[in-house]
Amino acid sequence: MRRRSALRLIVLVCELALAGIVAAQNPPPQRDTLGVHDLGAGSSPVRGQNANACLYCHAPHNALSTTPLWNQTLSTAQSILHPSATDNPGSATSVGRTSTLCLSCHDGTVAVGQTVGFGMLQMTGALNAKLGTDLSGSHPFSIQPQMKDAPSLISTLVSSHQTRDAAVKLVNANIECNTCHDVHNQFRDSSMPEFLVRDNTSGQLCFACHDTGARTLNNRTNSLTAWANSVHAISKATVSPKAGLGGYANMSQIACGSCHSSHNALGFGLLRKNPNRPPNTDDTSQACLACHDGSDNLTQPIVNVLADFNTPGQKAHPFADATNQHTVGEPIILDRNRHATCADCHAAHAAQPTLGFDSSANLRPSQMGVAGVGVDGIATNTANYQYENCLRCHGRSAAKQSLTTYGYMPARALFAGDTMDVSLQLGYSALSAHPVMRDAANLARPSVLRNMWDVSFKVQTRPMSSRLLCTDCHNSDKNREFGGIGANGVHGSKNDHILERQYVMSQVLPGALPGTTIANLQLNPVLDASVASPYALCAKCHDLNYINSGASWSEHGRHIQDGFSCSACHSAHGVPTGTTGVTGQGLVSFDMNVVGPKSAGKPVTYSGGSNCTLTCHNHPHGQ
Repeated sequence: MRRRSALRLIVLVCELALAGIVAAQNPPPQRDTLGVHDLGAGSSPVRGQNANACLYCHAPHNALSTTPLWNQTLSTAQSILHPSATDNPGSATSVGRTSTLCLSCHDGTVAVGQTVGFGMLQMTGALNAKLGTDLSGSHPFSIQPQMKDAPSLISTLVSSHQTRDAAVKLVNANIECNTCHDVHNQFRDSSMPEFLVRDNTSGQLCFACHDTGARTLNNRTNSLTAWANSVHAISKATVSPKAGLGGYANMSQIACGSCHSSHNALGFGLLRKNPNRPPNTDDTSQACLACHDGSDNLTQPIVNVLADFNTPGQKAHPFADATNQHTVGEPIILDRNRHATCADCHAAHAAQPTLGFDSSANLRPSQMGVAGVGVDGIATNTANYQYENCLRCHGRSAAKQSLTTYGYMPARALFAGDTMDVSLQLGYSALSAHPVMRDAANLARPSVLRNMWDVSFKVQTRPMSSRLLCTDCHNSDKNREFGGIGANGVHGSKNDHILERQYVMSQVLPGALPGTTIANLQLNPVLDASVASPYALCAKCHDLNYINSGASWSEHGRHIQDGFSCSACHSAHGVPTGTTGVTGQGLVSFDMNVVGPKSAGKPVTYSGGSNCTLTCHNHPHGQ
C-alpha cells in the first residue's frame, strides 16, 4: 500500500512539472520543461512503454541513492577526459558523481531504460546525443586532482569556487555536467535547446567562468581582453543552419560557438569540427574555414580565403603537418616553418575587420592581438608591426626550409649567417634594405614612384611612404588592397614565393656552373607592372623605364635588355652586415648560382659603380 501511495505521489509531482511545458515562452521557461528528456512523450527520439517521464531517471524505492533517487543503471566504463582535465592527459579516469548520472545514458554503454527499480523498460528509437567514453573532445570536467587557475578564467573560479553567474554553479569545487546543463529544462536558451542552465546568447554562459578583463598569471596574459570589440563578437552577419553553428540569428549571438564546441570538438582549443572540412587543413585551421571559405554559410559571404590555399597551381602558405601541430601555449618563435595555422597569424578573440589599407607598418586590424618578434629578436605576446608576426617563422627560428615548390631561391652565399633570417636582411644593422623594419632613407629618388600601381597597371593606389609591409610584395595575386576581389594576405598566390605579381629570377641552365649562360633570358622585357612583365613586382614601386635609361647607372639598360633579372645582382630583402666582397649599397649582393668568379679561387667582388670582378653569362668582368 505504501509503495502504491509513493508511486502516486511521484506521478503527481511529475504531472505538475510537465504541465509547465509550452511551445514557446518569453522569457525562457524557469519551470521543468523536459523536452527530449521526456522519454514517455512523442517528442523524444527515444521513447519507452511508461508514460511517466520521471521514472526513467528516478524511482521512489530501490533507487541507487537517496539523492536524487537514481533509477538508471550506472555505466562502469572508464572515460578518457580532455587532456587539461587531468594531470595524466589522455588517461582513463572516473568522473564525478553527478556527471556519472548523465553518462549512465550519454556514454552509450548502458541501454536507455535499463532501470534499477523496474528492470529493462521496453524502448524504441535511438539516442542521438551519444558521447561515448572518449570525452577528450568535451569541455574539461571532473578535473583531477584539482582545477588550476588560468589568465582567461575569472579570479574567483579557483580561489573561492564561485562563477560570475548564480545560475552557473561548481559542484564540490569542480565543473560537472550540471554546471552547464539543467536536465529538467531544455529551453532556457531557445536558440540552442541543449538543456543549458542559462541563455548562452553572445556567450553569456561561457563568460560566467571565462574573463575578458586584463589578467596576467604565470607570465601569461589573458587572450580574451580584446574580445568585446573583435569581429566575432560584434558581427551581425547571419549564419545559415547548414554551417552547423546552432540556431542563433547572427555571428554576434553565436559568439564563442562560432569556433568552439563544448562536445565532440578537436584538440586543446575545443575547436568546432567543420562539417565540410577542406582537404589538407590542420585541426586548428579547419574550424576557421566553416565561414572563410567563400560559401553561403554566411548570408553576407566574406572573401574566400580558402581559394588561395586550394586553387590548383597556387603556391600556398603551408598548413601545419601532423608532426608539427599548433598547440596552446607553444613558443612564439616557431622552429621548422612548416608550421602555419590561421591562429599563428590571426587572433580570433581580437581580430577586427580590415575596412581600409593605410601605409603604416602596423598590423592590419585582421591581425590584432597576434604574437610577434621584435627587431631585437625578443618575442612579444602582442605584436605592433606586421613584420613582427612574420618573424615568428622567418626570423631567428631554427631549421627553416627552402622548398622548390615555392620557386627558385637565389643563393646569397657571401654571407656566413642564416640566409633565410630576413631580420638580418631587413634590420637596422643591414648594409642596405627595403624599408620594412626601418624607415626609407630617401623617397625622392627618381627610380621610386610616388604611388604604387594596382594589379591592373591602370590605377595608382597607395602613396609611397617611408615603410613597406611584407604584404606589399608577398600577397595573394587577387588581393583586394591592390585591385583584386580576393583576400588580402600571405595565404597563397599563383606566383612563386607567394608574391603578388610576377618576378622572374635569372637562372643558369640546369646543372651548369655559375657564370654560364642564363636559361630564362628574355630579351627586351616589358618594364611595367602589368601581367606581361617578368619584373611586374619591381615595377609596382620602381620606374623601370627610368632605370633602363641608364640614368641611375649606365650599364643598367644593357643588362636589362639582355634579359637579366634584378635578382642576379640585387637581394630583394637587403644585404646583412657581415656580407663580404660587396659594399652592400643599393641591395647589391650577387646570386652565387648565377654569378661566378672571374678565375678559379678568386672572390666575387663589387666596390660600387661598374667595379665588378666576376663572370656572368660567360662574360668576365673587372680586373
